[in-house]
Amino acid sequence: MTPDPSPQELLRKLPGVDTILQTTALEEALRRHPRRLVIESIRKVLDTKRKEILSNPQDASMVNLEPSHLIELTMDILEVMGDYTLCNVVNASGIIIHTNLGRSLLPREALERLDQICRSYNNLEYDLEKGQRGSRYVHAEAILCELTGAEAALVVNNNAGAVFLVLNTLAQAREVIVSRGQLVEIGGSFRIPDVMRASGAILREVGCTNRTHLRDYDSAINEHTALLMKAHTSNYRIIGFTSEVSLDDLIALGRDRGLNVIEDLGSGLFLDLEPFGLRGEPTVQDAIKSGVDIVTFSGDKLLGGPQAGIILGKKEFVRRCKKNPLTRALRVGKMTLSALEATLRIYRDERGAIEKIPTLRMITTSLHSLKERAEELAALLRQTDRDGQLQFIVQPSFSQVGGGSLPGQDQKSFAVAVSSDQMSCGSIERTLRHNKPPVIGRIESDRFVMDMRTLQTEDFPVIQTAFARLLAGKQGDMHL
Repeated sequence: MTPDPSPQELLRKLPGVDTILQTTALEEALRRHPRRLVIESIRKVLDTKRKEILSNPQDASMVNLEPSHLIELTMDILEVMGDYTLCNVVNASGIIIHTNLGRSLLPREALERLDQICRSYNNLEYDLEKGQRGSRYVHAEAILCELTGAEAALVVNNNAGAVFLVLNTLAQAREVIVSRGQLVEIGGSFRIPDVMRASGAILREVGCTNRTHLRDYDSAINEHTALLMKAHTSNYRIIGFTSEVSLDDLIALGRDRGLNVIEDLGSGLFLDLEPFGLRGEPTVQDAIKSGVDIVTFSGDKLLGGPQAGIILGKKEFVRRCKKNPLTRALRVGKMTLSALEATLRIYRDERGAIEKIPTLRMITTSLHSLKERAEELAALLRQTDRDGQLQFIVQPSFSQVGGGSLPGQDQKSFAVAVSSDQMSCGSIERTLRHNKPPVIGRIESDRFVMDMRTLQTEDFPVIQTAFARLLAGKQGDMHL
């Protein structure tokens, strides 16, 4: 009986990089990918095999060193290395402003404007009238003021940056009074107290978690006070025995005591959503109308535009923010400004905004339309599964606006729920998540659920193809 080869013998049997590189099977890979990437993939495979041989000498002979196997592994690694890390996904979760999935979809007009601006040089910081250097911030400022009634505007990289810049500019080394119930934590564990501390402002908490009164603010004011601040709790709700000070009352107190008032609105709503059953989200226009000195909010939440932090308010305070050296560190480029301006121009027609801005369109889609689309998708998937291995059921569902907006206000929706006697729910979810492009749904009551509110019409063929792949490869993934 021939003894098993020793680890050293097996190591000597490993082919060299050049040997694998010259095989016919890799010719296509070399045409599609840079040579350097192919070589790196081969080296990763060989390094893995060396580790397998040396890590378990007793079973080293079981390590597969067949050339075809090594080439297959090389192709797998090459495919991963050649892929973009940021990719499109199908959002079937029912969460419209899904922070993990890129938040708001841009309207077609913004995409077209992006393409137009980025294909050529532009006047980002060039004053065409004067023939000299200009400011990048004029490009979105005029329409922001037009739509909201604000005296001035400034766009930075995100809302946390906007709050940071305002506090650093207007309250560095001085106190800012905030209700304890408004010290929110936003996505990624960023907390208002932390942002405030980093800005150089000093937090002065008043009131209790559930109840804060005007007298709490009044009694906390001293010679070190710079601002009164209101933070809209857009990502949670306190119910029951509660009380908070209105923005109007806070502004009146500020005027009486000679203090400025700022409000962090967070979501940045421009249209009233109450006709669609969503309540409690103040509009930017109402905040400006109240006379608040500064308002900040996000561009990629309820506004439905690109990621941005928007500062609106009195001209003097916005001017001071613009002059702050930190503004350069937080500034936005041509892509953000062009997409934001294009999105804002749509708001000149309220009805057009609801139809053209994807975030608003998804929020306002009727239940009847959602049910019709769910039935359409279910029918397509049943055609794909001719053997009836999966069950596709149209059922009522609940969707969410998401992105820290309108918490606790689920919207009625419809979904296609998928189940199987042959495959586990987790297996279905995992396979679709690994599809290209990935299909991201949710699991409820041992069913994989695809909510119609966040699905686009162009997603249907992608989902159909994903399920076709799932059914073709299901035999190796039973009951996982």
